[in-house]
Amino acid sequence: MSTHSIFVLPDGGWLVTPRVLARTASIARTVIAVPDGHRVADVEEVAPENGDDLDPDRQAIASERLQFWTEFLQHLRIDDPEQPMPNASRTGYIAVMMPAPNGSSWLTAYRDKARNSLGVFLSASRNSAGEFAMQTIVEAWDDIRSDLGGTATIIDRSGRKTIADSRVFPALNTSQGKGEAFAWLAERVNTFVNVVRPRVRSAAVDYEGRGR
Repeated sequence: MSTHSIFVLPDGGWLVTPRVLARTASIARTVIAVPDGHRVADVEEVAPENGDDLDPDRQAIASERLQFWTEFLQHLRIDDPEQPMPNASRTGYIAVMMPAPNGSSWLTAYRDKARNSLGVFLSASRNSAGEFAMQTIVEAWDDIRSDLGGTATIIDRSGRKTIADSRVFPALNTSQGKGEAFAWLAERVNTFVNVVRPRVRSAAVDYEGRGR
């Protein structure tokens, strides 16, 4: 909504200038970054942090996931004193950040509830120091395979190779089964951090040194 001020110019012309009485609302643009291979559109996978915008069923799902990861983090012990602990989330995964510029490298620890499985894999943003580090680590597979344990493997995700491990826990919905699952995933995350973190750091320095 606006009105106008009218001024008479020296040559007899008129100058009309608007005066704004009410401003339109400003719309903030939000950019959400998630681990590679996940999407934001499905509330089943990504829920608002407060859960207030979800219907009761989805609120229950988000709350159950938050409880699950909160319990898991109570079991997680990481040897590397420089490694930041991940945060619990209302999604099907949590991210363990690796030392690459712009948050471009992380470990994704996830739960596949439909298959009663847990797993961890190295993730990276595309065309980044993190992706260069991931490629470097895959190329060094013969050197690090034994350090990661006999069950770790190389997988293909969205056309890119990375390292991963996963395991099915048929009794994951029971207290005992959940305890076994948490112990396994905690050990896997800690081992991946011990093996992967220094290699990501070194590769990221190399990447920056090449001026990429």
